[in-house]
Amino acid sequence: MSGSGADGAALARDYGEAARFLRRREPALFAAVRLLGVAAYQPHAVAGYAFACYTDDLCDQGAPQVRAERFAHWRDQVGAALAGEECGQPLARAFAHSVRLRGLPRHWIEDYLAGARADLDFTGFATEADYQAYVDRLSWPFTMLTAGLVHVGGGDERYAAAGRALADAWQRLDFLIDLAEDLRGGRLYLPEQSLADHRVTREDLAAGRRTDGVEHLVADLADLAGKALLQADAILEVPAEYRPLSRMALRLARRRLAAVRRAGSGVAEGPVRDSATGLLALLGAARRPDARELEHDRLAR
Repeated sequence: MSGSGADGAALARDYGEAARFLRRREPALFAAVRLLGVAAYQPHAVAGYAFACYTDDLCDQGAPQVRAERFAHWRDQVGAALAGEECGQPLARAFAHSVRLRGLPRHWIEDYLAGARADLDFTGFATEADYQAYVDRLSWPFTMLTAGLVHVGGGDERYAAAGRALADAWQRLDFLIDLAEDLRGGRLYLPEQSLADHRVTREDLAAGRRTDGVEHLVADLADLAGKALLQADAILEVPAEYRPLSRMALRLARRRLAAVRRAGSGVAEGPVRDSATGLLALLGAARRPDARELEHDRLAR
């Protein structure tokens, strides 16, 4: 952060609000940032995650009309903060300051807000292409709101492409992990064509039926997440001191992928959750490269 006097104190309060929000909303993520993040980067990471999570909550909670009105007001506040104008929302002010200081390309923010607005009217995916379009307009920009703050200027095209692959993997895994909860809320985020290809119905999933079709459906979607993860290793191409957080993101995704594969058709019965001991183990190992990372570095030379 930068600033002096009254401006510096106001900025500190804004970043403090972002930290308090993220600590309540995502305690494990907040702990990872605090334990693994470079000290100078931590406020920016917190501001980026808090901004994205707050926006996501506005879009997910409440009746459709209420969500649309809240989002429109929030978007106006974000626009004012980015323009350096009067804004009454500390999370928007903290994020806007990090955007200016780190030179995050404005299109990531504009793309994310446009995608979040479109998501208010989400009715599901007909095809895999519809899912990939969703990743492009929402999941990828969401990822770059934080990953893009690592590099001043947001990183090069290779880094952005790795962010896109990571976003695809994380999003696919989230939809599988939360399948049962989403169905109870009346939402289905798996492509209808994928269900049809495996002769699976929405009713099969809602009833938690462990059929061969559901088993193969989950396995095939998990394989797609795995292929995306294989393309995400370039997210590690950051200064060495920034790598622990990137390692944590990749390794947690791999851990969740393994959990989904073990659960198989059981993902339709209940959410797949991370174990506290498993998360602690990942945190403890995140400062050390593994064989996969060392091989990536060797090939990248």
